[in-house]
Amino acid sequence: MDTPRTLDRRGLLIAGGAAALAPATGLAAGVQRPPVVATTAGKVRGASVDGVQVFKGLRFGADTGGAGRFRPPAAPQPWTGVRDALAYGAAAMQTGKGEEGETLSEDCLFLNVWSPAKPGKTGLADGGKRPVMFYIHGGAYNGGSGASPWYDGTKLAKRGDVVVVTVNHRLNAFGYLYLARIFEDPSVADSGNVGQMDLVLALRWVRDNIAAFGGDPGNVMLFGQSGGGAKIATLMAMPAAEGLFHRAATLSGQQVTVGGPFNATKRAQLFLDKLGVKDLAALRALPADQMLAGLKAVDPIAGTGGVYMGPVLDERSLTRHPFFPDAAPQSLNIPMICGNTHDETRGFVGWDPKVFEMSWAQVIAKLPSQFNARIDIDPETVVAAYRRIYPHYSPSDVYFAAATAGRSWKAAIIQAEERAKAGAPAWVYQVDWKSPKDGGIWGAPHTIDIGLVFGTLDAKGSIVGTGPDSVAMSHQISDAFIAFAHTGNPNCAAIPTWAPYTLPRRQTMVFNTPSSSMVDDPRGAERELFNTVPFTQFGT
Repeated sequence: MDTPRTLDRRGLLIAGGAAALAPATGLAAGVQRPPVVATTAGKVRGASVDGVQVFKGLRFGADTGGAGRFRPPAAPQPWTGVRDALAYGAAAMQTGKGEEGETLSEDCLFLNVWSPAKPGKTGLADGGKRPVMFYIHGGAYNGGSGASPWYDGTKLAKRGDVVVVTVNHRLNAFGYLYLARIFEDPSVADSGNVGQMDLVLALRWVRDNIAAFGGDPGNVMLFGQSGGGAKIATLMAMPAAEGLFHRAATLSGQQVTVGGPFNATKRAQLFLDKLGVKDLAALRALPADQMLAGLKAVDPIAGTGGVYMGPVLDERSLTRHPFFPDAAPQSLNIPMICGNTHDETRGFVGWDPKVFEMSWAQVIAKLPSQFNARIDIDPETVVAAYRRIYPHYSPSDVYFAAATAGRSWKAAIIQAEERAKAGAPAWVYQVDWKSPKDGGIWGAPHTIDIGLVFGTLDAKGSIVGTGPDSVAMSHQISDAFIAFAHTGNPNCAAIPTWAPYTLPRRQTMVFNTPSSSMVDDPRGAERELFNTVPFTQFGT
């Protein structure tokens, strides 16, 4: 909001045209007055788009650059007058380019709101108390933002009569560089988790302001895909987040354990060595874009790839692991959905059809890099087992199935089982529905459930398609998530009865068309295979 970017042409015409008319004594026929809402920091002006009130770039925290680098977030300074909320705020500093036209900055604590509420006497307080669906973006802990067209909340807000929120927060070294054991300075005591603390501050903003947008601060659902799901699992173990959300859904993103303080210190030291920085003052003075160069250091624990940054067991904001040795007790009262897609790793290979030409020997050679220290198991044993379980699978089929099971699915099973053991089971799903992209060769890859939940089937880069089958699949998943937001239970008319996950049955909703179905322990033989070795959460 404070550093607005260019609005899409349609939104600019709607917002600009209405705003130009606002000072006049009356509005032209058919033109809706742009919505204005009073927040705790000041008044903001949004735009009406397709019957939804849209506010972009709402500042929920002060600038985290300069003296704010590595410190916990602070509330923004109040303002007078009315500020436009017509364009997304800056995204966090990251090595990627971000969304098209997106600005990257340390000043990145912004969120976005879509509300179907009609303007009332005070803001959008039309008497409705709608569930709040608060989405946390993926991109591990390294990249992404709430501005992706896949996350546009217009259709979801209208379909579900819910208020949708997306958010930006600090990432990578700006949000998760653990300096507490390197510099004896209280200003960096929380540096390993300030990215998570940003999310807590955003949730406090929702608690204090969302009623003015037609939402219910007592009914906030977190949902997030990939890294977003991992951030949610971590919030479920953070005392500061307790009471700020009331449902949780993790889509292909889990956090069983977080980084320990000694490994996090090794990573931080390697990061500093890569930059050639030895003292805190110099690190704080380093331009933000130059700081990103430190992420190119090879991770000292995994021994490969860039240096990992993620939440840390710092005994301050995080005093236990999210799902070890059990599910965090503070969140057992929170209803939870935990899901994955059948072919996660088909989304990690760059959509290159050559991957379907692998030989059995190549599968054996490539699997260890996919497991990447999460699962330490003989790849020949894995391939032989898959060939017995699925004799019709090709080499590439086995590669993708085994990589999915060992890379991410195992962590989802751990989360579901720990909830079941605690008597607070989750509703578990698996997406089997295949993306129509390239004739369906990619199966149900990582990210396919995002567009299906949001209904953004025609968004740029979408892999879900816009045909009747895509619409039918979207309605099933989206309606289940909407029901969950309203009631804490995903059961609805669009799907068969969805039973929670219990042991030993392991009930799972398998999403597909023409209809979804409940299956006990899908891929049970794969689960048993990988249960023969321990699982290590990447980053731990």
